[in-house]
Amino acid sequence: MIFGNIKNLDEYPFLDQQIKACFAYAQSHDLSDYETGSYEIDGQQLFVNIVAYTTTAPENRFWEAHQQYLDLHLMLHGTEQIDLNFIQNMQMKDYVEKDDFVPMDGEKNSSVVLCDGDFLICYPSDGHRTAVAAGEPGSLKKAIFKIRI
Repeated sequence: MIFGNIKNLDEYPFLDQQIKACFAYAQSHDLSDYETGSYEIDGQQLFVNIVAYTTTAPENRFWEAHQQYLDLHLMLHGTEQIDLNFIQNMQMKDYVEKDDFVPMDGEKNSSVVLCDGDFLICYPSDGHRTAVAAGEPGSLKKAIFKIRI
């Protein structure tokens, strides 16, 4: 996993070109004006989901990981805690191939709090639980880039 802020991208010259393409897209498009939904950038190789929801208590959320895509969470507006643990520390359930979704159970090892402009890149070994309130529940809007690996 990689946690950072879009204002500091020069600190990440090692990032894969597809990841850099996500940031370039975010900087050349006003994603905060996008309606919620899915937008193709390079077919099924690279697309972005715009989501809006209200954060909640961790017990109301679920753990997930992915096998075919990296997730790049980019906070547009709001605050969200994302709980993290490596999948080898979790109890994995059956993979849902059509949704590229690995449900799992376990406890958080750490967490990050995303604020406006912050990003989190989750790799296949990074279990994550999103939509957790960082303090009081609140509304947010974010972009989740899906990058085929």
